[in-house]
Amino acid sequence: MKRREFITFLGAAVVTWPRTARSQKPAVPRVGYIWIGARGTDVSNAGLRQGLTDLGYVVGRNLLLEERYANGNPERVPGLIAELLALNVDVLLTPGSSITLAARRATSTVPIVCVTGDPVRSGLAATLARPGGNITGLSLLSGDYSAKWLELLKEAAPKVRHVATLWNPDNLGIISQSKRMQESALTLGLQLTALSVLPPDIDKSLAALGTADLDGLVVTDDPLLEPLLPRLIALTAERRLPAIYAFSDSVQRGGLMSYSANFFKLWQRAAGYVDRILKGARPAELPIEQATEVTLNINLKTAKALGLVIPEALLARADAVIE
Repeated sequence: MKRREFITFLGAAVVTWPRTARSQKPAVPRVGYIWIGARGTDVSNAGLRQGLTDLGYVVGRNLLLEERYANGNPERVPGLIAELLALNVDVLLTPGSSITLAARRATSTVPIVCVTGDPVRSGLAATLARPGGNITGLSLLSGDYSAKWLELLKEAAPKVRHVATLWNPDNLGIISQSKRMQESALTLGLQLTALSVLPPDIDKSLAALGTADLDGLVVTDDPLLEPLLPRLIALTAERRLPAIYAFSDSVQRGGLMSYSANFFKLWQRAAGYVDRILKGARPAELPIEQATEVTLNINLKTAKALGLVIPEALLARADAVIE
């Protein structure tokens, strides 16, 4: 190569390389977030934003947060994930096993940060210590504490005999919860009826809660149920139905009891995974954190409206009692 040609080539490289780099990796990281419900119905997003703020991120300034909402329609989720991937997001954030599984089907390269029930049993990770693929985050292992839901409900409302549980039959984590609850029901001498919360079934399932032989309710932690909480709390109050929820904020909204992890705090911690991935960490090597804090909350005002007297021993074990 002649010297003049070499200089010309080098000069072109110096001019074009920064432009190419900018097109491949924007200066401001772009993070995608998918939620099954409507905007403003999830505490996950609020927790995530707080966690990002704690780490020095300002959404819209040094981090772009692309949000997509399925408005209660699971069939929209794959299309929303495709939209986010088309934007070349640096990280995908997926609350719940169903959304995370859909994201994994869509990409094996874009890092995914999730909060799910049991990512190993769901096939999302090889192990908690070394997830292996492009997915990491936090595990609720809610199948472990779901066995307590019926026990706590019966302790608060000793007369319950036939309990309904709202569940998503397409969610592997919820299927595991259901098996644990069936075992618990046998031990406690309760009859347990599972009612689907899939969009084609939800109206029929909620109507069934008004039947005379159902006298208790367990609301599982499937993401499809969180947008329905205001409706469920109003319905159980109207039908004087003792209920326990897998969402900690349900008691503040008027629900009788909750026994669950704190989703706000979990997603606040999930922001740390986003931060590490944006700084170069590989999801395959980031251990999945197991949630260990489970809280019991009780609303005494709701208990009184239902004609229940909560035992002192149960109140003593509660982390929060609303009077």
